[in-house]
Amino acid sequence: MAHIIILGAGTGGMPAAYELREKLAKTHRITVVNAVDYFQFVPSNPWLAVGWRERENITFPIKPYLEKKGIDFVAQAVTRIDAAGSTLELQDGSSLAYDYLVITTGPKLSFDEVPGSGPDGHTHSICNVDHAGQTWTDYQAFLNNPGPVIVGAMPGASCFGPAYEFAFILNRDLRRRKLRNKVPLTFVTSEPYIGHMGLGGVGDSKSMLESEFRSNDIKWITNAKVTKVEAGKMFVTEVDDSGNVKKEHELPFKFSMMLPAFKGVDPVAAVEGLCNPRGFVLIDEFQRSRKYTNIFSAGVCVAIPPVEVTPVATGAPKTGYMIETMVGAIVHNISADLAGQPATTKASWNAVCLADMGDTGAAFVALPQIPPRNVNWFKKGKWVHVAKIAFEKYFLYKMKNGSSEPIYEKYMLKALGIERLEK
Repeated sequence: MAHIIILGAGTGGMPAAYELREKLAKTHRITVVNAVDYFQFVPSNPWLAVGWRERENITFPIKPYLEKKGIDFVAQAVTRIDAAGSTLELQDGSSLAYDYLVITTGPKLSFDEVPGSGPDGHTHSICNVDHAGQTWTDYQAFLNNPGPVIVGAMPGASCFGPAYEFAFILNRDLRRRKLRNKVPLTFVTSEPYIGHMGLGGVGDSKSMLESEFRSNDIKWITNAKVTKVEAGKMFVTEVDDSGNVKKEHELPFKFSMMLPAFKGVDPVAAVEGLCNPRGFVLIDEFQRSRKYTNIFSAGVCVAIPPVEVTPVATGAPKTGYMIETMVGAIVHNISADLAGQPATTKASWNAVCLADMGDTGAAFVALPQIPPRNVNWFKKGKWVHVAKIAFEKYFLYKMKNGSSEPIYEKYMLKALGIERLEK
């Protein structure tokens, strides 16, 4: 009997647990370890941050749903990974031994890289449900005394989609409240151009998103390196395409949401030989650690190089569809290893995404994620907004139901009118 531990119960960890339980014999034990006792559907956080969702709409307690499927759950933070000894040390001083470890922790949010940023500083975040809830609380106070708003992404950020979503959702919410005329809105991003998305652009994303910004009176600064944030003021160095200083900005604001750069979480980053210098797990083509053959990893916490060098550092995003295929590869490869067979299954490096824009939305497909591509597709329309809402409901239902089906492939590709993507 093998013991498989999944570290992290997010949009990668929960499906991994269900798929492993479905794939493996009941004699094998599966345990999920997570720092908190609830699941949160992170893609809905931009809606929560403006009051379009309640916390209970996008969270649920993990334990009862996993236990129904015969999966153990431990709601504790991990303080140390003894990779050589295949053991996790937990916050209460206890330990768990494993035969296989699947790391799906998500990222550490590196607000400390820009002084004064983050929820403990002067900007807001939508990276987790607690941050989004606090953003909503402070946004309500802002509505009583509106003024300039800054939305965007810090140097080194890799997940740009939620910043665009929040800018458009905020714009739409202010229009509904008839306050948009009182709120100058500026998008500040480390991307070299609007619509880069950490992907080198997708289809006509640059001109399409620039047009949407113009139509909605959203100003922008690209190649932007935020150097520090003070109360009501953001300091931004704008560089040219060669990285030379073009302009220094001191931008006033009354409300700001800026996505940070990511790192690997501390106990994972501390394991010698497991991660790159930023704490992301170094994996081979089968999602397996290059040093520890019984450790696998999927999601935002894996090391993927940027698609290209940019004047201000940007990272490559890990989209939901890509994470789903990573999880599928891990499940098949652990199953093969238990059967004494070599690993053969690889993840798909394709990016598929639905991005909400308040009352419309944008969808893109990049196949593969790194250009040049076989498919380079970007479209917008109200159908994307509807599809994103439906996908939220569907994903949450499947996580409560314990389904092991490939949710992104079955639902999202169908919503986009795509039968299948090449591996």
